[in-house]
Amino acid sequence: MKQLMLTLSLMFSIIACLASCDKDNLPLNNTEEMATDNTVKSNKVRIKIGASTFTATLLDNPTANAFKALLPLTINMKELNNNEKFFDFPKSLPTNSSVPASIQSGDLMMYGANTLVLFYKGFTTAYSYTKIGKIDDVTGLTAALGAGDVKVSFEINPTE
Repeated sequence: MKQLMLTLSLMFSIIACLASCDKDNLPLNNTEEMATDNTVKSNKVRIKIGASTFTATLLDNPTANAFKALLPLTINMKELNNNEKFFDFPKSLPTNSSVPASIQSGDLMMYGANTLVLFYKGFTTAYSYTKIGKIDDVTGLTAALGAGDVKVSFEINPTE
């Protein structure tokens, strides 16, 4: 799993570097230089839901870093409890769960080791989650997510 994530991260770095460089300035045979592209180090993620776009700030922890290594990612998130959307990854991500003081609208978390959760309503809970990040401005989030399942795209925000 670790090698797969490293390989995916390296491939994304190479593609991002190729997309952002003109052909006369490409590094030759230097994948290490290409892997340090600043867009990969960004802690800002663009989240697209239908016609709406949100920016989230990821935390600096192993779970958020593993999630970031999977980007860009488009997934179908399922509705649960009229307060969250979730998606089950086929493989586990590293976690360090705890019971949060409360859940806030815009929280992006992992439930267990493979369930990504995007909350759109706040509440208190006794369940444990690993925090990944939070949407910076949740205005319009509930309307964008709607009442049922929804397609959500996550990508590194190249402007941050």
